[in-house]
Amino acid sequence: MNKGDLVEAVQKALGKETSKKSAEEAVSAVLASIATGIKKDKTVQLIGFGTFKVKERKARTGRNPKTGEPMKIKASKTVGFSPSSALKGSLK
Repeated sequence: MNKGDLVEAVQKALGKETSKKSAEEAVSAVLASIATGIKKDKTVQLIGFGTFKVKERKARTGRNPKTGEPMKIKASKTVGFSPSSALKGSLK
């Protein structure tokens, strides 16, 4: 599922009176709010769905895939997602 599919699913869930533009604005607002929450609080917890959390990667040594030479990889931050037990259970 991509963002367009998600917009269509939200529009369908909200009913026929909801326009595609309104559904797209709702999806964009939710995604922007999650991004803002991660930046501000370092974590966003959605009960029944999961938790988005900032994770820190340490600096490490890797290999250049072209030459095989060792290279230093800088420390960085990324976002991880841990699904809730309810979401995990629904996948069975």
